[in-house]
Amino acid sequence: MEVKIEGSWKEVLKEEFGKEYFEKLTEFVKSEYQHAVVYPSPKNIFRAFDLCPFDKVEVVILGQDPYHGPKQANGLCFAVSEGVSLPPSLQNIFKEIQGDLGEKLVHKTGDLERWAKQGVLLLNATLTVRARTAGSHQGKGWEAFTDAVIRKLSEERANLVFILWGNYAKAKGAHIDRTKHLVLESAHPSPFSAANGFFGSKPFSKANEYLITHDKRPIDWL
Repeated sequence: MEVKIEGSWKEVLKEEFGKEYFEKLTEFVKSEYQHAVVYPSPKNIFRAFDLCPFDKVEVVILGQDPYHGPKQANGLCFAVSEGVSLPPSLQNIFKEIQGDLGEKLVHKTGDLERWAKQGVLLLNATLTVRARTAGSHQGKGWEAFTDAVIRKLSEERANLVFILWGNYAKAKGAHIDRTKHLVLESAHPSPFSAANGFFGSKPFSKANEYLITHDKRPIDWL
């Protein structure tokens, strides 16, 4: 099956694109875009991969669904398009960055492309969603696809940092070899849970310390 995705990912994931579940998923997603309002725009479905090639990944942050409000989802988990007000989870992420690193943010926009270009794969478990209907594309095959992404990174790369926020992301962490990668787990940054272990978890400094220890360039989170 012909899939428009960055070349290194296309090669790594070629077996997935030929599987029956992915063909069914493709038909479902095409039909949804034809008959409903779906986010993100089709060109941004694989944006996280296009901005962060397989061999450039250093950090993986796992989200659940794309945002389902107008103009929000842009293909990067937790991020929103330029000019869109920051959702509460992203506001809390930015607060934790400043508390963790002890510095004020330089960039205050919500489109996290600046992270992606440094090697942060901002991966949602489900890559599409129907407008105003959270979870509407769950259970259609995206989870199997993103499990394969995590498995390939775990098997074929070394010394990556996986940041898992909330129980949903932690469950997907079952595919990670923790003997060769750093896994950072905490509560989700949502206002409903951020005070229960997200704030003060210091994932950004911990990620950078690990990267530096393994002779890698730290991420400029600010």
